[in-house]
Amino acid sequence: MPAYTPQIRLYQDWLARERGLSFDSFDALWRWSTTDLDAFWQSVWDYLDLQSPTPHTAVLAKDVMPGAQWFPGAQVNYAQQVLRHVQAADAAGQPAIVSKNERGQRREVSWPELRRQVASLALHLKAQGLQPGDRVAAYLPNVPETMVAFLAVVSLGGVWSVCAPDMGTNAVLDRFRQIEPTVLIACDGVTYGGRDHDRAAVVAELRAALPGVRHTLVVANLGGQPLAEGCASFADAVARNDAETAAFEPMWLPFDHPLWIVYSSGTTGLPKPIVHGHGGTVLVMLALCQLHNDVGCSYAPNSFGERFFWYSSTGWIMWNCQITGLLGGTTCVIYDGNPGGSKERPDWGVLWRFAAEHGVTFFGAGAAFYGNCMKAGVDLSQWPELARVRALGTTGSPLPADVQQWGTEQFERIHALATGSGASASSEGSDPHTVGERGGQPIWWCNISGGTDFAGAFLGGNRELPQVPGQMQCRMIGSAVEAWNEQGQPVVGEVGELVCTRPIPSMPLYFWNDPGNARYTSSYFDMYPGVWRHGDWLKINADDGGCIIYGRSDATINRHGLRMGTSELYSAVEALPEVLDSMVVDLEYLGRESWMPLFVVLREGHTLDDALRARLNAAIRTALSPRFVPDAIYQVPEIPRTLSGKKQELPIKKLLLGQPLEKVVNRDAMANPACLGWYVRLAGERTAGQVDVPG
Repeated sequence: MPAYTPQIRLYQDWLARERGLSFDSFDALWRWSTTDLDAFWQSVWDYLDLQSPTPHTAVLAKDVMPGAQWFPGAQVNYAQQVLRHVQAADAAGQPAIVSKNERGQRREVSWPELRRQVASLALHLKAQGLQPGDRVAAYLPNVPETMVAFLAVVSLGGVWSVCAPDMGTNAVLDRFRQIEPTVLIACDGVTYGGRDHDRAAVVAELRAALPGVRHTLVVANLGGQPLAEGCASFADAVARNDAETAAFEPMWLPFDHPLWIVYSSGTTGLPKPIVHGHGGTVLVMLALCQLHNDVGCSYAPNSFGERFFWYSSTGWIMWNCQITGLLGGTTCVIYDGNPGGSKERPDWGVLWRFAAEHGVTFFGAGAAFYGNCMKAGVDLSQWPELARVRALGTTGSPLPADVQQWGTEQFERIHALATGSGASASSEGSDPHTVGERGGQPIWWCNISGGTDFAGAFLGGNRELPQVPGQMQCRMIGSAVEAWNEQGQPVVGEVGELVCTRPIPSMPLYFWNDPGNARYTSSYFDMYPGVWRHGDWLKINADDGGCIIYGRSDATINRHGLRMGTSELYSAVEALPEVLDSMVVDLEYLGRESWMPLFVVLREGHTLDDALRARLNAAIRTALSPRFVPDAIYQVPEIPRTLSGKKQELPIKKLLLGQPLEKVVNRDAMANPACLGWYVRLAGERTAGQVDVPG
């Protein structure tokens, strides 16, 4: 069997063969890709063999931000790109989707069946009057029906927007009211954390509050409930199998036709309804998934039957990233449920067992997931089938170096056990997904950082570059990312604002219902006109080009003139075995010295006494600097987090600076809004001059 060649090496070999372009380093490739945008993005289009019935007249016809114009004249369709793989993938015996939920229900959807269901649903929606540009709102979990619904909607030129069923009614309406959908596709309920959660009442509220909805489809995810009056069955809508479904083809659309509307976290004010286009999303997400994430086409000779998994809810942009696998002809493996088991029976082995059972080759999750597994003492070697996993993906927050090292050691043990049992990855006839055929190392960490805002990543992995725990390997090709200091100058080896100085095809077309692009411009271009400011602190290493994200730039600690992101402090604090979670905010006052409290969640049986306070301060002093020792430490029941798991540093900072709670946080966009009471009390006592709140 031939040795595995990383996807980014295949692309560079193609560049040398087809374009006469060779680069002696990744840095040289990156610099070419961010200076000659026309040549680079044309090469990506050609390498990925994207199809259009009409030629484009330029690559980057309008080189400005915001308002860049890409590939005028080209026609694309996200669903068209997915369904082009049906025949070849099916001939190779590869399924399109493999899914499982908390109830143990396993399903496999073949590529022909995926195509049939998409065609059936598209014809149903067309018969209901769905037109190109109409918005379709989905209230669905991470199940195959959601993927089918998305592909059917966009195949007709409809604009997709999804919210997860764990979101409350108000949070969903804050999003869907802005886009005025004409169709609602919802579920009757979900199972999460060992419990069934009925959503029939929420669906009824959504229908009542969205007067533009003229057709509602219901996915019987829990089953057994009669359809509400005026609702249609999703199962019936995808049941058609006739000559018309066989002949169905997605319609060709302009490159910049709206694909989906995604939303910012919405911690203050209404969430921003961000519109991305078909062409830019297909181009950038495919390049990210294949070239940087090294996810191959499942039926290609070099891919060894790729199975791509990235745990996410439908309310996080990583659901959109997961479905990108289908764009490239990759089998998508999805799980619907709680990755940590239930409250009564915590179990951080859920996803690992799932991956072992279903042959996952790329395993992705939020950084916090891996930290929870480490703290729970999960032993991955009990699932030897995990030897098929050859890449671990992380995003959502910086991955601490010790957590990455823990994962690496776990997979070293897995492969050592496999070798000791005679199942060496390099032995004849062995599984080609294991270490011997996939790059010579037990595991490769693909740590990425990007965002909902542009449906992509700025920083990420490269299988050919060295790995350093705690950092990302490189800047993405095509992404002109720099770190800028306070004078707006690029810096290397120093922490600065993450900016992108050149357009990327997947940057938003616009925000929905944003006259004059006012919100769009103020969101990304207020500090540096014409330059995208992402809102993260970034350091680019001078020696190897590796990148470190230090947290959100608007939640940065600025102590005595020295700036520091929060992630390094969390690494120091959460390394203590007593600490489960933590959050720090730096309260800066004009003309006064700042006040920086640290909040910690402790393991059961531990309390915040003077000895633990001293150890926390010592850990910070040692890992960072005496400048970053907090002014106060509080034991709290929970750290407030968004639905996607991010710590809500900025809202709590604003609350403690005296702003009213309703102005700084959207409860319905939170995973644990009940915890806010403690912080409100602290804010009140600070206002009254009493800052000592008992833990």
